[in-house]
Amino acid sequence: MGSNPPSFHPQGPGYEEPGYSPEILPPGGAVPPPQRPRRGWWAAAPATYVLIGINVAVFVLMTLRGVSPFSPTSDQLLGWGADHAQAVLIDGEWWRLFTAMFVHVGIVHLGMNMWCLWNLGLLAEPLMGSFGVIAVYVLTGAAGNMLSIAHNFIQHMHDAGDPAYPVGAGASGAVFGIAGALIVLLKSSRLPVPADELKKLRRSVITFAAINLVIPFAVNFGADALHAGLQIDYMAHIGGCACGLLFAAPMVPRIGSPRNVFSVRLRTAIGIVLGVLVLFAFFLAQLPRG
Repeated sequence: MGSNPPSFHPQGPGYEEPGYSPEILPPGGAVPPPQRPRRGWWAAAPATYVLIGINVAVFVLMTLRGVSPFSPTSDQLLGWGADHAQAVLIDGEWWRLFTAMFVHVGIVHLGMNMWCLWNLGLLAEPLMGSFGVIAVYVLTGAAGNMLSIAHNFIQHMHDAGDPAYPVGAGASGAVFGIAGALIVLLKSSRLPVPADELKKLRRSVITFAAINLVIPFAVNFGADALHAGLQIDYMAHIGGCACGLLFAAPMVPRIGSPRNVFSVRLRTAIGIVLGVLVLFAFFLAQLPRG
């Protein structure tokens, strides 16, 4: 994937830097300058690092079990939980919608997705909390995979014989979901950040999403022209991004909002997206089987 957005630094009107209470003075009565507490890399974004760790751990286990780190076969990917229209919609293996977002097609695929997840996660976690990042990753990743298998199933619905459904894998749908949520949350007036900086951050995320939604079309067009096997699952990208926008629509950012308001809005967002996914899954289950 392409460019990465800058990190989030809450500053500006309304933001209180941690320091000494004015009622408690050190000896001599002088108030020292406020001290920003030092936060380790883990404390800054634990959910982001957990998600990256799971993806890397799955990839390492795959390679230790004999899967090629550069060009795994479709059967190998399916064996580790990749999604597939027939496996999900005909064989009933719906769990693949979730496992597929932790399976990658080689080390380059893994590295690109983890780089984007790291950059976007560090930006998102202060705004939606650790639980919110995990929720948006899982829900939007599943939404992207659902749209992908729906597209593949409907596209090959009238094929004679056994349809050649492609195998889908990777975290990119979930990464686009985080990007979609950020596009909405960075619009909030509650954030104690100068308006110019917010606009720059939001523009960076929008540019990232736009570029990486266009790239798959170009790559797939070139692959078809050259009769190459490489295909990028752009439907998973679209589904993830759209679900991220929906997820963030009822939310407020954690920074600048009362804790109870943020908690209620986050639960509401999760409930809405879960409801939409259940309805979409019901629709997919009703599709005619050749």
